[in-house]
Amino acid sequence: MTRPRTQFRSLRVTPEFRDFVLDQLVRVPQLEHKTMFGGIGLYSGEFFFAIVAADELFFKVDDASRARYEAAGSEPFRPVVNRPVSMSYWRVPIEVLEDPAELGVWAKDAIRAATAAKPRPKPRGKRRHGTRRPD
Repeated sequence: MTRPRTQFRSLRVTPEFRDFVLDQLVRVPQLEHKTMFGGIGLYSGEFFFAIVAADELFFKVDDASRARYEAAGSEPFRPVVNRPVSMSYWRVPIEVLEDPAELGVWAKDAIRAATAAKPRPKPRGKRRHGTRRPD
């Protein structure tokens, strides 16, 4: 039995929208952007806090910030078409995106959420004795 082919939505970002978002977020400390899967990942230092995809901006959310996005009628980032799979990134409402001061507040919350969610390095596993193959 073959599995149905996964259909990803286009994450392509126009240069104009990319530049607009970067201009709006100019006050974010150590702002960096990296191209990924046709979209753009935004970092504040080492913390991945936002996704720009399909000319929309998505911020990292957590339990403390999710309600604000829901109240604004926002939706989570869903990279796969016709699947309920979502990530902990939610679309930034256009009225927030167009207001640099308010966007800064939301960005600060997203960076806080990204900082709190950052996985800790995995401890190196202990070597098991007696698992070596005989020569």
